[in-house]
Amino acid sequence: MIKGTRLYSILKHKCPRCHEGSLYCTGPYQKGFTKMHENCTVCGLHYEQEPSFYSGAMYVSYALQVALFTTVYVALRVLFNPAAEVYMATIIGAAAVLFPVTFRLSRAIYLNFFYSYDADAKKVEP
Repeated sequence: MIKGTRLYSILKHKCPRCHEGSLYCTGPYQKGFTKMHENCTVCGLHYEQEPSFYSGAMYVSYALQVALFTTVYVALRVLFNPAAEVYMATIIGAAAVLFPVTFRLSRAIYLNFFYSYDADAKKVEP
């Protein structure tokens, strides 16, 4: 992936302005997976512009979940054509297992709507 693209920032969970600072404090399957840094440790970008800023990320998360459901459904239909109960169990299981990933990914996508890469972003003094 090329640094400087939105895709780099989204998939690597990096600051959308400098592409170096991490968005999250822990990994996706660790306790506190929702905890984000308040500011970028490299360029100082404040990640939450206003209270409830990430409420809009719910719409992004919805789109990601619909894509996941559709992908699982089509894969099951083409490969196995199982009973309806298997569809439901597999889709719900996939959504539950991938929830931390889609949660974090939706926030990263939403944040990238509002900020662009700046190669000259100033580093924060300690």
